[in-house]
Amino acid sequence: MHIEIRKYDAKRDYDQLQVIIDSEGDEWKSYLGPAYQNLLAKSITYVAVCDNKLCGYSRSLHDPGMYVWVIDLLVHSGYRGHSIGKKLMECLLTDFPDHDVYVLSDVDEYYQKIGYSKDGSLFKVGCT
Repeated sequence: MHIEIRKYDAKRDYDQLQVIIDSEGDEWKSYLGPAYQNLLAKSITYVAVCDNKLCGYSRSLHDPGMYVWVIDLLVHSGYRGHSIGKKLMECLLTDFPDHDVYVLSDVDEYYQKIGYSKDGSLFKVGCT
């Protein structure tokens, strides 16, 4: 399985992204619509693509010179288990090498499983 990680392009990616979000059920319903679409455009947003189909994304915020905060990370259920989430996270380390990258998490088990260290109530990306 070849996975391409690239920056989000609203015109090309938004409709496919809505399909992934919608598949997650009621918990993610607030992520649908123009308000969230606007947030995606203003954030550091990456998408994962497999066979020309969007299969995951991450959305992060940037504190210039210091931190990157991962706000959203979602991989379509049919593509989980292929390290796509980890690849989406690690591209931040490449693009922001002089910044600490943190995750605001509600699924601690996932971040522990991929080797990130807990820092208070946050997980620091890249610490294995």
